[in-house]
Parts: sequence; C-alpha cells; structure tokens
Amino acid sequence: MAKTKGHLDEIRSAARRCQDCPLWANATQTVFGAGDPHARVMLVGEQPGDEEDKKGLPFVGPAGRLLDRALDAAGVEREHLYVTNAVKHFKWQLRGKRRLHKTPAQREIDACHQWLEREIESIKPQVIVALGSTAAKAVIGRDFKVSVQRGQFVDSPLAPYVFATFHPSALLRLREEEEREAAFTQLVRDLKLIKKALDRP
Repeated sequence: MAKTKGHLDEIRSAARRCQDCPLWANATQTVFGAGDPHARVMLVGEQPGDEEDKKGLPFVGPAGRLLDRALDAAGVEREHLYVTNAVKHFKWQLRGKRRLHKTPAQREIDACHQWLEREIESIKPQVIVALGSTAAKAVIGRDFKVSVQRGQFVDSPLAPYVFATFHPSALLRLREEEEREAAFTQLVRDLKLIKKALDRP
C-alpha cells in the first residue's frame, strides 16, 4: 500500500510511540514528515529544531524559511514536496534560557532510520535530496562528504535520483554576508537539480 495518506498516518502514529533511543525523553514531541503523500520529491533534513519541536512540523523555523526562499529561487514548489528529517526528535542542550541544537549521534540516526525507510517506502519518491551531513549519512552512507560530493547524483536503491546539498542552517551560521550569499547561490543551483531529474525520462 504505497503513496497513501492513510499509510503515512499509520507510520506517524507508530513513530510517536518510539523510545528506541533516549532523545524522546527531552523532546516535546515526535516531529514526523509532512507534505504531499504523492510527492515525487522528498527532502530529508537532519532533525527538528526548537520551533519544529514545539509545533510538531518539519522545517518551519529559520532554516525552513531559508529553504522556502531557496526552493522558490530554484523554481520548486514546496507544496508538492514531502519534507522530513533523518532524526525525529529534537536533540538539544540548554545555553542560558535557549535550547541549542546538538548533532545527533550515529546510534540515534540508526535508531530512527526505520521511520525514514518506511516514509520512503510509502512515498516512493523519484528524487531524494539529503540536506546536510547527518541526512547524507542516513540516506547515502556514512562515508559521504557533503563538502566534496554535494550536487552530484549518486546510485541508491532508495530512489532513481539521489543527491545531497547544504542544510539551510549551515548558511545561517555564516557570519559574512558575502559568504552567505555565495552559499545561498550554490544551494539554489543544487536544488535546481530536482527539476532536471524530474524532466528526465
């Protein structure tokens, strides 16, 4: 039973009960994927951030808003995508009153991989885009280096077209405006590969 909202709802419900790694204990909620259940394109990020953890939706914080800008510039409509994360709970550390992102450990990525696999199995996307290093490790493999191989299609059993690019949050951490603009241009160029892949026979 593929590409149905009902099937995704079943997986989402099961994921809410997951306690296979410790991250669930400090998270507000499981943040499952969202978007078009018939999507031809799936974007996979790292993990929910602070806003995503509170709202229960992926890519609705500052990185999500930057992603929306980049998708718009690339001519890709987000409403036709399915967006998710490799890890479904927010991993954070307290700094003053702020909850700051902490990179998931490999064991946490591995524990959550079952949900990503089931999302991919249900959606059956033609294109999968891994956003950032953690997502690339989950989707492509532990040895994949986004800094070296971003923007390159790789062979994968998960979808006909798979590639990785920067996570939008990486751009938000850049201090120099010129550097941010150059990275944004690169991100848009990579996201244009989505349309290129969809146009292939």
